[in-house]
Amino acid sequence: MTAKILVVEDEPAVRDMIVFVLTQTDYQVLQAEDAREARVRLKEHAPDLILMDWMLPGASGVELTRELKQDRVTREIPVVLLTARGEEDDKIRGLECGAEDYITKPFSPRELVARIKVILRRISPHVSDETVVAGSLCLDPATHRVSVEEDVVDLGPTEFRLLHFFLTHQEKVYSRSRLLDQVWGTNVFIEERTVDVHIRRLRKALEPYGADGMIQTVRGAGYRFSEMALS
Repeated sequence: MTAKILVVEDEPAVRDMIVFVLTQTDYQVLQAEDAREARVRLKEHAPDLILMDWMLPGASGVELTRELKQDRVTREIPVVLLTARGEEDDKIRGLECGAEDYITKPFSPRELVARIKVILRRISPHVSDETVVAGSLCLDPATHRVSVEEDVVDLGPTEFRLLHFFLTHQEKVYSRSRLLDQVWGTNVFIEERTVDVHIRRLRKALEPYGADGMIQTVRGAGYRFSEMALS
């Protein structure tokens, strides 16, 4: 479940360097050279993280970040600002606009990758390759395998993504539309009831292991995953 990263940078040499580093680290990379092109990419894709240059032609990176954080569809995408501005006031301004982190140019490829990994683990754990455990249920994104003790649970690709999201977002209630955005992507147009179909499939797959009850229906609100259901 490789993370998808949008790089918004107007300097071709810098953008090419970042794209090369991220591609070598096995991230999926999207590119934009200004705010206008970034908006187009965001309508086409749902990135897991945005690397945003501060000084963009037209709207600045700070202005675009503030705009994205006010939009229901994009507000939860973490933004990392890239800039040559190193003053404390500038860093505070960048963070106050909604950015999750701030990297001062010039930066090393190792620092960039390390900072990205930390943010993805903290904010979007469902895109990491770390094994997730709930009771006897174990999901390994690297091998795309779900197991209960020694038994392997047979899941389709959508049910796998859905379970991974639930495991990394336990005890929170998510509406059908929110699950569609997070699991299917914002650029996919399908009925909200499709979520119900895949929830039923996931529960049926987990039922033989007594784990189906962890996926709870919250009347009028959506679904919640709770390990407490095992107790």
